[in-house]
Amino acid sequence: MQLHFTKMHGCGNDYIYLDCRETGLPAEIAVWSQKLSRRHFSIGADGIICICPPLTADGDATMRMFNADGSEGKMCGNGVRCVAQFLYTHGVPKDVIEIDTLMAGRKTLHRKGEGLWQAQMGHFSAMADALPAVGLGAGPLVHAPLTAAGKTWDAACISTGNPHCIIEWPDCDTLPTGHALAAIGPEFEHHPAFPEGVNTEFVYIESPTSVVMRVWERGSGETFACGTGSCATVAALVLRGVCPRNVPVDVHLLGGILSITITADDNILMAGPAETAFVGCVEV
Repeated sequence: MQLHFTKMHGCGNDYIYLDCRETGLPAEIAVWSQKLSRRHFSIGADGIICICPPLTADGDATMRMFNADGSEGKMCGNGVRCVAQFLYTHGVPKDVIEIDTLMAGRKTLHRKGEGLWQAQMGHFSAMADALPAVGLGAGPLVHAPLTAAGKTWDAACISTGNPHCIIEWPDCDTLPTGHALAAIGPEFEHHPAFPEGVNTEFVYIESPTSVVMRVWERGSGETFACGTGSCATVAALVLRGVCPRNVPVDVHLLGGILSITITADDNILMAGPAETAFVGCVEV
């Protein structure tokens, strides 16, 4: 069977996009995500995102995302911008696009320029039951002692639809990446405090409006960027009194920069690029 796809990325957070608006979600999607996401052996990606029919008449599409290990994710901030860009260029040429998700509600996206979208990401929560997290108290989990990888860390735990654990790092030069991140990332991802797993962000604070972040994503490992992780990071730093509200904060990732604003009522705005790398077909 020939499968037609579009490869897109937001700040290097790359997915294989399938237009399923007429066919619906493929039954084999979990297996395809494992097979096609393999770097060097297939297309290579952080997973597959399916663009499905909207859940309600006033929506434009539904996003379903599957990690490289075949598990279904709740939300992807970089992915939802790419879905908006795909729709804009494939039959939905609107400057405001409504995208449903099964687990994180509806996201409204505003076109801000060529390939540039701002997503209304909704509210965040630092409460344990929102992540979920166990054994760390009920929350808010703004300063939660967490023992992992042989050390006790001052963690901030934030749900943005996905669960996140944010760790402040003392200097930029030693921010973990590559083998160093692979050595400690799984210790957080599979920590018993997070029964459904967790994404972990290691963050160096340059200034109140500029941070550098590296990320280990559950189900995918290290990625070049994480939209919901960037949102969670800025939310955590706002709660810690480091970053201001109602002011854009630049999050510097391996793949580029995202601009995150936390509003006075705990809503999150995320702005960043959505780019097409190539289109093709593959035998599945």
